[in-house]
Amino acid sequence: MFTETLSRRVRRSALVGILTGPHGVDRYTEVFDRTWTVNDARAKVVAVRRQTPRSVTLTLQPNDAWQGFKAGQHINLTVEIDGRRRTRCYSPANSEGSPVIELTVGLHDGGLVSTHLYEHAEPGMVVHLDSVGGDFVMPTVRPRRILLVSGGSGITPVLSMLRTLREENYDGEVAFIHYARNPEEAAYATELAATPGVKVLHSFTRSNRGDLSGHFGSDHLAAAMPDPDAVFVCGPPALVDAVKDLLPGAQSESFVPPVIAVPTEASGGNIAFTESNVDIVDDGRSILEQAEAAGLNPTSGCRMGICHTCTRTKISGPVKNLITGAVSTAPDEIIEICVTAPCGDVQIDL
Repeated sequence: MFTETLSRRVRRSALVGILTGPHGVDRYTEVFDRTWTVNDARAKVVAVRRQTPRSVTLTLQPNDAWQGFKAGQHINLTVEIDGRRRTRCYSPANSEGSPVIELTVGLHDGGLVSTHLYEHAEPGMVVHLDSVGGDFVMPTVRPRRILLVSGGSGITPVLSMLRTLREENYDGEVAFIHYARNPEEAAYATELAATPGVKVLHSFTRSNRGDLSGHFGSDHLAAAMPDPDAVFVCGPPALVDAVKDLLPGAQSESFVPPVIAVPTEASGGNIAFTESNVDIVDDGRSILEQAEAAGLNPTSGCRMGICHTCTRTKISGPVKNLITGAVSTAPDEIIEICVTAPCGDVQIDL
């Protein structure tokens, strides 16, 4: 314990920062241990379990640079795959006060990062953490009647809320509805069943073995909590829409890629990547995809406009947001290149 405390003090010393020069102390201390960093939030995988056939749960021990999160928020997790860093958004399932981070990653068909973690995650693996964000959080003054609704891997942020409430000795009323395709894919079912004071209902959309049948509707709401003070829902867009149709004030989160309106034809304009001194002719795809096709390797994460990892400055030119359809011509504009396409000649600081 004394050695660990001493090494932490040394790493944080301003003198060490001066002596290590322009590369910073992190580039030297990580030689001895990849989590010994002052400025870079990293974590070591300390446990791995596969609680369903299509998910993997990682327990991470973060270093001192990790600043924590609020229940419901998401973080950017970066892993190295074949020598390249890949970043994706995940919501921790642990409570706000937990000393470890728990991530349950759902296996997505064709998903590069989810497949890699499902097949290769093991204790000792080091991952990078960044960009805690999102406003899918509970109010500081907790409502008295809370309904939590989740579908598939969307269970993690609402489970974090439930665990945080229990950690706070919350004495209000909580109901929890979870949707999965079948009982075998229902993550955390055992824990939820053993949670006292919480009304837990499952619906399995491909079988009739649950407490409820089919998809969310007025009958499910009546069975769980007819008049909630607050509703938090995370899952596929269809579930989120169904909940908000009945409960317009519900707070929601969804990590399913939105339907992106790809232009029917290319603008034919010139894309100038000024930092790389590369020019190409627009072919209609997102700026991120075209940059990668041109041999560039811009940092990216979710590829659906959520994590902000691919944010760049558009120096000039018209661009279109592929999700909203909004066209912008403002100079020196911050854009997310994964969901932005050119509408003519553009210059990108990349």
